[in-house]
Amino acid sequence: MRKQDITIYDVAREAKVSMATVSRVVNGNTNVRKDTRDRVMEVIKRLHYQPNAVAQGLASKRTTTVGLIVPDLTNLYFAELSKGIDDIALLYKYNIIITSIENRLMKEDQAIQSLLNKQVDGVIYMSDNLPDEAVEAFKRTATPVVLAGTKDKHDEFPSVTIDYKKADTEALNLLYNDGKRNLALVLDNSSTVVNTDNRIVAYNKFMTEHNLGKGHIYNNIKDYSDGYNLFSQLMRDNINGVIVTNDITAVGILNSAIDAGMNVPKDLEIITTSATQVASVVRPALTAIRQPLYDIGAVAMRLLTKMMNNEEISDKQIELPYELLKKQSTTNE
Repeated sequence: MRKQDITIYDVAREAKVSMATVSRVVNGNTNVRKDTRDRVMEVIKRLHYQPNAVAQGLASKRTTTVGLIVPDLTNLYFAELSKGIDDIALLYKYNIIITSIENRLMKEDQAIQSLLNKQVDGVIYMSDNLPDEAVEAFKRTATPVVLAGTKDKHDEFPSVTIDYKKADTEALNLLYNDGKRNLALVLDNSSTVVNTDNRIVAYNKFMTEHNLGKGHIYNNIKDYSDGYNLFSQLMRDNINGVIVTNDITAVGILNSAIDAGMNVPKDLEIITTSATQVASVVRPALTAIRQPLYDIGAVAMRLLTKMMNNEEISDKQIELPYELLKKQSTTNE
């Protein structure tokens, strides 16, 4: 009998027990006599029987599978977050199903429901954007949900983030101390989400406290070409210091400035808030807020495992430390 042909029926026949007993042994049910359990396990080992994971999930109502919702599979920010999630998932023997909502081929709530229909045990949502339809979809399910790299407005869902207000304020202070006064904030998402809200609040507060006027906030600047094309508007607005929420966008602004003959950082200072590998390989290298992306992912996955196992959780809103890395795109390297 070939290894792949072995079924639970064969194990039950060889061990002279019912298929229900084999199922109980496989699923760790303690309501089986030791001698019977030992006999079943001996047959399983001898026949090289491998239980069907889907069948096990249906029997136990657990699939040992976690759903991961990612907005952009090509973005290094989310790739680094995913690495931390995957490593902890592997440690706790969970499989990962990835659902991408890139280019919005389906609505957010449809993507979430499609994932939940796969009977995942838990969901990790990774995005800088948390639209209302996603919140409502999560509220409708009993499946545990953890947000990685974002928060909901009312802290209804567990999350792992950094202190975005504090980080952006530190970056603004760096630009200000370098003598820059015309400061701008470039956002890759114009939706009203907590990360964006916190950054806008920090920016407006800083501008008011330092008597720098209303300032300039640019929304929906999402990729390299957006950043490259934005540079001309920055120059029309006399901007000499900018914080950008997307590394690729920041590189677009940087290259456009260099192509225009400007000196970075003398004429224009740039800080990005992601600090992926992109920020360090360009020249001049970009000063960046380094978020502990791997750790955010790993902690989010560990938090989810606790929720799935009904373990006690002392803190569901976790903020990890960040670091402001000073490079060549600001004066005080």
